[in-house]
Amino acid sequence: MGPPGGPPGGAPAQVPPHSVQGDPATFRAALRGLLNCARFSDVRFLVGQDRREVLAHRCLLSSRCDYFRQLLSAENPVGGAPEEPVVLADVPPEAFLTVLEFLYTNSITLDRRTVLEVLISSLEYGLSELRELCVEFVVQNLDMELVCEALQVAVTFGLRQLREKCLNFIERHAQDVLRTPAFHELSPAALLAVLHSDHLAVDEVELVAATRHWARVSSAVLEQPMGQVAQAVVGELRLPLLSPSELSSLEEQNRVEPFIPMEQIAEAWKYHALSRGEATRGIQGRRRKGTAPREHHRFLELLPK
Repeated sequence: MGPPGGPPGGAPAQVPPHSVQGDPATFRAALRGLLNCARFSDVRFLVGQDRREVLAHRCLLSSRCDYFRQLLSAENPVGGAPEEPVVLADVPPEAFLTVLEFLYTNSITLDRRTVLEVLISSLEYGLSELRELCVEFVVQNLDMELVCEALQVAVTFGLRQLREKCLNFIERHAQDVLRTPAFHELSPAALLAVLHSDHLAVDEVELVAATRHWARVSSAVLEQPMGQVAQAVVGELRLPLLSPSELSSLEEQNRVEPFIPMEQIAEAWKYHALSRGEATRGIQGRRRKGTAPREHHRFLELLPK
């Protein structure tokens, strides 16, 4: 017989479960206090070109990220504190510390100056949640200074959503974007995505001039002829949209600073010669959203919808 007031048959008394939950903000603050803190740290990174020292905790990094689990196991397969630091020369220290903040606290403080580096790091480290947070932040903060760099990252790493958002911004603000230094630093693949658009709010004369400037900058950086660096992109320039006088001027400039194949200019002259012929069809004869009207455009395809 069980004790008085107890359950029959002597079964142990059932104590209702009681859950105690602390303040999440206090918990995150405590974890944030461990960031780059020598207390209990057992792994040392040398980060960036200047090899800035960053201290961390092996157990936490390994439990939160497969990349670091594999990296730290390879660095020190027998356990214990590694004798040598882990060198991560390709990531800026500020971006790396932001990644650690996310791993330690599952929260993030993003800055427009470093968000693209954090985004690249999230891709390298396989942190999909951090990647989405970075993309969302970039999209919400797109402006003239950020959009071309963001497009470059999107094209390089195959981020389709970010690529489309950047292109939409560039299409609406093309005249201003073409004048930014970042535009002239785009890779051929990123510039190709821009030049392919029907919806750029800019006239073809300005687009040709901006592409020439881009080729000039790329030629100086790569120490290659302008025609060589521009080869992959100039086919997207719609030279038949230019008037005969504009095309003549382009031809003269191209003799001094060649970056468009003469065959492409000759094809543009053929458009004018044929007028209503089949040569006026296709992308080369299609006006962009910002194309200024010219007399011969009545023979070309309609404006894009």
